[in-house]
Amino acid sequence: MFNTRLGPSLFSTTARHALSLASRSQSAIGSSSSIKRSIPAAAAATRYSSSCSHPHSHAHFHSHSNPNPTSGTTTASTAPTPNTNNPSAWRGKNDDQDISMYLRQTHDRVFESNRAWAAEQTTKDPEFFAKLAAGQNPEYLWIGCSDSRIPAEQITGLAPGDAFVHRNIANLVCNTDLNAMSVIDYAVTHLEVKHIVVCGHYGCGGVKAAMTAKDLGILNPWLRNIRDVYRLHEKELDAIKNEDERYNRLVELNVIEQCRNVIKTATVQQSYARNKFPIVHGWVFGFHDGLLKDLNIDFEGVLHDIQKIYNLTD
Repeated sequence: MFNTRLGPSLFSTTARHALSLASRSQSAIGSSSSIKRSIPAAAAATRYSSSCSHPHSHAHFHSHSNPNPTSGTTTASTAPTPNTNNPSAWRGKNDDQDISMYLRQTHDRVFESNRAWAAEQTTKDPEFFAKLAAGQNPEYLWIGCSDSRIPAEQITGLAPGDAFVHRNIANLVCNTDLNAMSVIDYAVTHLEVKHIVVCGHYGCGGVKAAMTAKDLGILNPWLRNIRDVYRLHEKELDAIKNEDERYNRLVELNVIEQCRNVIKTATVQQSYARNKFPIVHGWVFGFHDGLLKDLNIDFEGVLHDIQKIYNLTD
């Protein structure tokens, strides 16, 4: 989603940089059609940024708008509304007006849905937002893939406040990734989560890209972590003749190895020594049936094996 608070030059530079990266790596982790539509979209974004004369201006989002005193926002004109639920309806179009309208409508749709969601929660529980504002006490730390089709709360039925969530490409846990390490430390030390879940998914584009002999630019160092997983389990994976089955097994092995990486951290080892929690789990989500598969990580067994070399409890 475009940030309408970015200044014109910064926004234009960001759009061009994003397009450059997308054209180099999108084919490995997403569909080729995404590249096709990113070209006119980035161009429209650059033109849109030029119309924003002030970095905090939102006025140009509605070329003909009327104040809406009940919502505190503006409403779009009565121009034809593109089908924002079906992005393929506008792919390949080069008409600047069509693209600008699509960007405006997909932006506004989020805020319309947000207002409806907020109203629904307040109707069901008038104290809902007061409770949220009071603080969080989640039971779970969820480490998942950035794939847009796997929102943690929706697929598990968890409510806001139930899970502390960290996501990246292919749900990796790298000891040099200060983001992931900080999330684990905060979740365990301060939030005192009881479960840490590493959740991958079948059909993972990051895992598929790691199986491809190709230079993927900036993605290379990240995907090397998955290629290292393949190297560690090369004999097992090479024995699987069916490519799809080998792919799915690498997804599972990647989750298992990331669970090991979580257990290697001093934060998790020391907390478990003191409190007997958190427990680390490895799960995989399937698109075909919407179900989670528990890989049944033997947490205590893995911890025991790891601490022969990675004992950080003393």
